[in-house]
Amino acid sequence: MSSVKIAKLLNLKEWQVMNVIGLLQKDATIPFIARYRKEKTGDLDELVLRKIEEEYERLQELEKRRKFILSQIEELGKLTPELKKAILDAENSEKLEDLYLPYKSRRLTKADVAREAGYEPLAAAIYAQKGDQWVNNWKTLVKDPNVGIEKALQSARDIVAEWISEDVGLRSKLRNLFENDSSLVCKVTRGKSAQTEAQKYKDYFNYTETYMKCPSHRFLAMQRGEEEGWLKLHLSPQEESVNQIMKRQCLHGYGESQKQIIIAMIDSWDRLLQPSLESEMMAKLREKSDEEAIKVFAENLKQLLLAAPLGEKRILAIDPGFRSGCKIVGLTETGELITNSIIFPHEPQHEKAKSAETIQKLVTEHKMEVIAIGNGTAGRETQDFIQTIAGIEIPIYMVNESGASIYSASDIAREEFPDKDLTVRGAVSIGRRLMDPLAELVKIDPKSIGVGQYQHDVNQTLLKKRLETVVESAVNQVGINLNTASQHLLARVSGLGPVIAKNIVEMRNEIGAFQTREQLKKVPRLGEKAFEQCAGFLRIRGAKNHLDNSAVHPERYSLVQRMAKDQSVSINDLLQNATLLESINPHTYINEQEAIGLPTILDILKELKKPGLDPRGEFLKVGFNDTVRSISDLDSGMELNGIITNIVDFGAFVDIGVKQDGLVHISAMSHKFIKHPMEVVNIGQHVKVRVTEIDKDRKRIGLTMKF
Repeated sequence: MSSVKIAKLLNLKEWQVMNVIGLLQKDATIPFIARYRKEKTGDLDELVLRKIEEEYERLQELEKRRKFILSQIEELGKLTPELKKAILDAENSEKLEDLYLPYKSRRLTKADVAREAGYEPLAAAIYAQKGDQWVNNWKTLVKDPNVGIEKALQSARDIVAEWISEDVGLRSKLRNLFENDSSLVCKVTRGKSAQTEAQKYKDYFNYTETYMKCPSHRFLAMQRGEEEGWLKLHLSPQEESVNQIMKRQCLHGYGESQKQIIIAMIDSWDRLLQPSLESEMMAKLREKSDEEAIKVFAENLKQLLLAAPLGEKRILAIDPGFRSGCKIVGLTETGELITNSIIFPHEPQHEKAKSAETIQKLVTEHKMEVIAIGNGTAGRETQDFIQTIAGIEIPIYMVNESGASIYSASDIAREEFPDKDLTVRGAVSIGRRLMDPLAELVKIDPKSIGVGQYQHDVNQTLLKKRLETVVESAVNQVGINLNTASQHLLARVSGLGPVIAKNIVEMRNEIGAFQTREQLKKVPRLGEKAFEQCAGFLRIRGAKNHLDNSAVHPERYSLVQRMAKDQSVSINDLLQNATLLESINPHTYINEQEAIGLPTILDILKELKKPGLDPRGEFLKVGFNDTVRSISDLDSGMELNGIITNIVDFGAFVDIGVKQDGLVHISAMSHKFIKHPMEVVNIGQHVKVRVTEIDKDRKRIGLTMKF
């Protein structure tokens, strides 16, 4: 049944969804399914597979909740056939919770007190609205013969108000009104508008926006202001619309009964329905805003993780600083630390000659090929100093150091370098990030990498889950060098995890480099299932069987052997031979019995042309303006080169080499209308911008990409 619902929701064929769910139930990972089970899914990409997985999990949770509700009501002895059918037919959590509302355990309400006091028969007579007979015999409908009429009516109305608030149909109509015709009203907290700390929320001191149109970043900003005590948020539907809906739903009588129902109806709205539905709809808007913010954050992270690597170079990495000096490390081609030092080329020490001598010595002795400099404090000044040193002719790169300080203080860094201090670890991270961003960034909490917006305000459980899937996807999309990957990188590979990754590293340390993928089967706890899931994503450079350094899965080696045999060549001769590969008719090798379809064959042929090709492209260096060092050097109208560092709903931040990123608002990105910045820019993209606004006091720089 789940597959039918998901297929309809996502506009897919039922067999596709059924097969995906079946694979997930057998512990197949999304990257594995997307890459190696295309025939099973109809060639669905990772994005669609993730949606199927999410919807399946949501429906599983809904069913779990449905069973719980049925059991709870049954225990109370109140599960009628009609109620059971309604619960079984409920298609969403809102309807399910509305049906469960009257039976939930809760604190004592006014209605509970009135019921215990014996006013329910009178409430039922009024609520039925079948005439006013009760007016003359109301005393026979209450327990206390000495109670006055006003007290009796008030108690009865308390019960009626609760019944009205529990009306499933009414709640549904009012919920729809909240969602489609209500305003989000934001005001400054009384008496706090003049306080300095409140000024950052000045735009929301008296702000109103349609509920449905409120963008994620705006709602999250207002909510943060409310949590900090500067703002008050309120959701308000049209009063007249509320009255019309409630009258149509609640009134079907006349006379005194109707009069009492109207009083109870107003009380029900003010005391029960409005607060409950407002809270529910605020939570829904929060969930929607979280989803949108996390989506942007996840896409930013993906682009950052898939940034082009410089590759295996011997790197001299520098974590720059003024008073505390510049921390220097030397790294091998595989990122191993071979030396570390510190220089003080800037004020106040100003030891330029000694610092230059140290740099020259390190570059020469350790045959450094590249210099990497963190782009934080003293970054550009350190770059200027290095460029003045005689004999230093190797390339110099500025590296985004966001997250390096987080890594340096982490348990992972302490494990890697137990005898080195934070400054050395930070410099190592800068160098390795230039060499291979993905391999280094997987060690850092994604929230600390420096992309996204409001990441500390959104649902942290959902954020962690989504970002974990992004990291998993990126790692498996690139493919990992089995013999050089760290334990933390291996742990992200499909089918592995921290324990098996640790076992791989320990075995590698014990026996040396892996020579074949088959050796993985000897790793403790890496069984047939784990091997199936991970093998295609692990590469062995220099392997005797060249397929072990490709994305061809071992289960399809025999297929490649048949192809080579049919061409009368060896597998190694077939690889990268475009002429031979293009002469192969893929339809010849379709084998339904072995589940080998056209998508798999085309993937294999593409891989054989360029085995082990890194999908991240080539590293490009951005050239900043040498005359621009700080915000004080900027002039309006100045044209500069920059690199996109962060993308948010309302624009993109650009590093232009002045320590403070500038903002290109979405309206200044393109001459054509765009809904989101990601339509025209990506993280790491090199762009040309013009300065439009400079606010030195607030350290804000306005930029445009429209020329």
